Amino acid sequence: MIPRRLVLAVSLIATAVSFFTLGVVHSRHADLASRAIYDAKLDAIRAEVRTEIGETRRTPAPVPAGTTGRVAHPKDDAPDAGAARARMVSDIKQQLQSEMGLLPVHLLRERRSSFVELYSYDSLGKTNYGTAGYLGHGYFITVKHAVVALRDEDDRSTPVRKINAIKVVYQGKEIPAKLVDVGDADVEVHSGDWAIIKTRDVDLPALHVDTAFSYDFADPIFRLGNDYSKGIILSTGYVGQRTSNGLVTCLTDGHPGVSGGGVLDQQGDLVGIPIGRMQGDYRFSFILPIRAEMLRKVPSVEPSDARIVAAEAQ
Repeated sequence: MIPRRLVLAVSLIATAVSFFTLGVVHSRHADLASRAIYDAKLDAIRAEVRTEIGETRRTPAPVPAGTTGRVAHPKDDAPDAGAARARMVSDIKQQLQSEMGLLPVHLLRERRSSFVELYSYDSLGKTNYGTAGYLGHGYFITVKHAVVALRDEDDRSTPVRKINAIKVVYQGKEIPAKLVDVGDADVEVHSGDWAIIKTRDVDLPALHVDTAFSYDFADPIFRLGNDYSKGIILSTGYVGQRTSNGLVTCLTDGHPGVSGGGVLDQQGDLVGIPIGRMQGDYRFSFILPIRAEMLRKVPSVEPSDARIVAAEAQ
């Protein structure tokens, strides 16, 4: 027969286990309920935050004028940001080009097509070569000593030399040109060493001429010319000083054939023509600044200073 004490002890243990189990189950249910309430509150907070953010984007709070910009809708923000970045990149490029004395490659390539090889044939059977820049409607600017027989350099006692024919190379072929106007130079490397010639109308981009370029010291310049009769070649340099006879010195390649070519500024405008070099030094060059009088017989060109005066008068 089982003793009463054992039965009592077993009963007490079973009762304790039952109560413990019930307590654990109740505790878990309470935790789950609390977690559910917490999650619900958290979801409500998240929804409220999203709603507030949406309202802020749609209707920004008032701010003092001048301290902030327009708050754009997310869909509209991307194009504005892209345009702003493009403007910033463009500004940086322009500033770098200005500070470093550069000119965009595409612009140099465009200007190259405005210059042609120039050849003249004289009465002594000699062929002279140089460069000419296109001004539009068949007009070109070049140097006088390439198209007019000036005093011989070596003072030879030979018959007077005359230029019998002037031609420029267009689309790989020589086409005739006639002399329209010249400066007063009687020797090379002179302030009057310029000439205007004309051909038939040709399909070339006309140069924009700037007669107001200041030629300040160290201004970057770009020279295009028919170096050694090997085609139009680019050279770069910086402005040096003005000479007493109205020329400008610079260090750009002054090889034979570049006379009559173009000197461009950083905007790609024609501001001068190379006309010579220091004897024996192919780097020390002389530039003839473009003057309004050089264009007096070119109907297609309006000098920049004339445009400025016209603009101020309006």
